[in-house]
Amino acid sequence: MSYSGRPLPSHLRSASAGLGAPVSQSPLLVARIEEKKAELANLKELQALSAGLADQMQQLADKLSTLSDGTEAVAAVLSNWHNVLRAINMASTKLPKPKEKGERKKKAEPPLPQTLVRVPTKHAPAVRSQAKGGENAG
Repeated sequence: MSYSGRPLPSHLRSASAGLGAPVSQSPLLVARIEEKKAELANLKELQALSAGLADQMQQLADKLSTLSDGTEAVAAVLSNWHNVLRAINMASTKLPKPKEKGERKKKAEPPLPQTLVRVPTKHAPAVRSQAKGGENAG
């Protein structure tokens, strides 16, 4: 076969050149490769930071779920207060009327409602002294 003077297409030229001696790359190509390497490093850093942010958001979601559960519990307690107040009011209406002899002494003190719940008071003096100590300190 004879060699024709026709030039080879660029994709064939680079393939045939790669078979023999090493070819020096153009400065534009080297700069482009370095640019892509820097871009890859930035993308890996962004991926790591995004993973950290995702973990923090998951922790925040867990804490908000706990807070939501606590809020529901508080709402349930508050929704029952009207029943408690109604029961206290009903107990207050059932107070015994003071006798006429003790009426003068009782007028200075407001009548108390009937006892609805009995609370043990063996620690009451200690609690009172702590409460008074807190008021004096504050």
